Amino acid sequence: MSKKKHQSPVDGRLITILSIDGGGIRGIIPAKILEFLESELQKLDGEDARIADYFDVIAGTSTGGLMTAMLTAPDANNRPIYAAKDIAPFYVEHGPKIFPQSGLLGSMDVLVGPKYNGKYLQELTREILGQTRLHHTLTNVVVPSFDIKLMQPTIFSSYEVKNLDYKDVLLSDICIATSAAPTYFPPHSFTNVDGLGQCWDFNLIDGGVAANNPVDFGGSERSGEGSDEQKGRFLPHSAFGLCKIAGDIVGHGLREAGGDIHSRNGVGMGRDELALSDSSSVDVTTEENLKDVVEIGECLLHSPFSRVNMQTGNSEPVVGGGTNKDVLIKFAKILSDEQKFRLSKSQHVN
Repeated sequence: MSKKKHQSPVDGRLITILSIDGGGIRGIIPAKILEFLESELQKLDGEDARIADYFDVIAGTSTGGLMTAMLTAPDANNRPIYAAKDIAPFYVEHGPKIFPQSGLLGSMDVLVGPKYNGKYLQELTREILGQTRLHHTLTNVVVPSFDIKLMQPTIFSSYEVKNLDYKDVLLSDICIATSAAPTYFPPHSFTNVDGLGQCWDFNLIDGGVAANNPVDFGGSERSGEGSDEQKGRFLPHSAFGLCKIAGDIVGHGLREAGGDIHSRNGVGMGRDELALSDSSSVDVTTEENLKDVVEIGECLLHSPFSRVNMQTGNSEPVVGGGTNKDVLIKFAKILSDEQKFRLSKSQHVN
């Protein structure tokens, strides 16, 4: 079994955090962004490079939680079970079965219960993740959910599990729980047994109830492994804000779902049009919409790098910022350099 390639932040200059928020089938959009980022890392460090090798924490909510597990759960060779390039095709293949399109009758069912029974998602998640538990992940992860009996967030964190072994639950249970969006899927209830044989009950729904942007937890749950200088200082502005860049790109894509920045056949889609578009929905899995969402993710790479103007609330291109693709190429170089620095330092110490 090969050794994990992620290097400890103890040997580094930065603490790197990747946040993947929710959005149902729109998870295809961040999947396309991460696919490009991983491909750039592979150009720099070889075909075996994976997203999990470069981040100290990967945090995900709802569909982002599922992606987090796919990117960090180990296979028999102690490498991620999915490469980033495989995630969008996974959604395209399984999305129609997770969110079956059933017309008016299905729309009326939501009045008396969840729109979907979630059985296919549960079976699929258990099949791909098997008996993998939280402590097995190839890098640290943070996945929020919400306990409807305790009426408080339940955060599954690689850091907490070191001291709270009752939270060392199956990754499949974590994914089903954080994906259990109210009105879409039923709550997920399960029991875990800790090291002393005590049973712990969980009754969980979508982590988006607590924080749809998981970086809120990803930052607060960061490792205490870093140096005193690193603690509380994740990423300097001179390093483009590292993970903040990816978050801005993906977040912009999810907000707009191709709105102001996406052009289809030369015709720009404005926000009013988007409001009526299936591309803004979390569960429309028609062949046409899946194709559109993939296209949005791909077009987003070529769009100007934008950030939200905190005064207006609008996304505005960053002057001199280039395209999202340009920024991700720089981002990959920073991540690669940080990984090489950590490896060199750890080898020097040893």
